[in-house]
Amino acid sequence: MALPPRRGPGSPLARKAAQRTPGHHYNASFLNSADRTEILAWLGTLHPLWEERFSKHFPPPEGQQQRRLLRPVYWLGNWQFACLDYYRPPKGVQNRCVKAEPFPAVLERQIEKVEALARRMFRGPDMPQGWHLNTCLVNFYGNRLEDGRWVDTARVGEHKDFEPGPVASLSLGERALIQFVTSTRPGERDAVVLEQWLDDGALQLFGGAQWKEQTFHRVQRVDTRAGHVMPPELPDFRTRRINLTFRYVPDAHVTPFAALSPEAREDVRPYMETLAKGSRFFREELAREQPPTKAE
Repeated sequence: MALPPRRGPGSPLARKAAQRTPGHHYNASFLNSADRTEILAWLGTLHPLWEERFSKHFPPPEGQQQRRLLRPVYWLGNWQFACLDYYRPPKGVQNRCVKAEPFPAVLERQIEKVEALARRMFRGPDMPQGWHLNTCLVNFYGNRLEDGRWVDTARVGEHKDFEPGPVASLSLGERALIQFVTSTRPGERDAVVLEQWLDDGALQLFGGAQWKEQTFHRVQRVDTRAGHVMPPELPDFRTRRINLTFRYVPDAHVTPFAALSPEAREDVRPYMETLAKGSRFFREELAREQPPTKAE
């Protein structure tokens, strides 16, 4: 898969990206060819999950309806099912992060390098005690077939990552322009503090109050010229870009499926059963669940 054309080194965006930015690191060629190929082969074995935002015990707020997420996802380390809500400390930590498959060896090698870099970059309050990259969200971006037409789902709205400590991501496929913005309310057109094209094979690492707390980040532009088609093959979906985002969840907040509350288990059991069709790990996790009692 060829890389799309890049902006010249003299462009304002290129000059801005080349500047040293405290708390933000970018390496356009982090993945070597062999590791990239191995990651793509592993991705081809996955069975990503389409999730619904709400569930029986966590229904939509008044005035809202059930909705499917915009794109399929896969998690490693621990899975944050959308219907249980995402990890939001200090209060939203219980029954949020469900133990999931370990990282494959090729990703473990990348994490080792990223963690070493992060520990050189961040100190004090920016590096929580016990920090290590133990969760990975794999987002599949592209086109979704909806009511007979293809809908572009390659962009991402303004959001923050609430997991403590530095966040790292690996990009594959289409180039995407990430922007860090000072919005006080998502959707407002406030100042862009930093923007960076994320290249195929690139690493982005950021942390500290400026990038984790004081700004949102979003992807509103993608470069489609290279015509990327990424694995795995999915029905009614064409993957053009994949982002692997690595974060830290304190180990005490990672819960095996069998130890979830009865309500949480009931809500995510269908997802676990779907995942188990293609994963020995999830089959074993389901087998550890005790038969529900009448009270459940």
